[in-house]
Amino acid sequence: MEITERQHEIITAAGRILTDSGIHGLTIKNLAKEMKFSESAVYRHFSSKEEIIIGMLNYLAGDMDQRFKSSFSDGDSVEERFKALFESQFNFFKRNPHFAVAVFSDGLLEESKKINQAISGIMQVKMKYLTPVVFQGQQEGVFTNAITTEDLMHVVMGSLRLLMYKWRIANFEFDLSHYGKNMIETNLILIKTKK
Repeated sequence: MEITERQHEIITAAGRILTDSGIHGLTIKNLAKEMKFSESAVYRHFSSKEEIIIGMLNYLAGDMDQRFKSSFSDGDSVEERFKALFESQFNFFKRNPHFAVAVFSDGLLEESKKINQAISGIMQVKMKYLTPVVFQGQQEGVFTNAITTEDLMHVVMGSLRLLMYKWRIANFEFDLSHYGKNMIETNLILIKTKK
């Protein structure tokens, strides 16, 4: 999704408000106040709160797609690819904690069908890159075949979601890179073929 610099500023401010005040705190009035704009200035860039949230989620999906595309090279092993995808996520959210709330907030799911579709778009980008890595690892005998690729994805994605939730309720105060590395290694221990 192509967005203007001003739209990026607005979705970043919206992410900060979501982090500090939750979905009910994200209003056009609060957003205008945060940005020191008039409400009409916000409306020039987005027609509604829903459009701002969808814009944020679409931006995050596009950014993730670009990051994941360049996170590994053809010669990398499945294990290196697996690590690279998660490290990319942890590095991004460490720099942009205000966007973690948008991606991992259950409150957004209740807002609208269009927002749910945008959240689904983010999940599809994750699956587009991670599923082939896990499947290839199973084909090569690196990852276990004792459970399906889909079930391995549930385990892996569930652990990511839990870690991000813990980071959020800790007010982003622990080192996400350190705990993220531990989570990656733990997942690899669980999913790798036992020799």
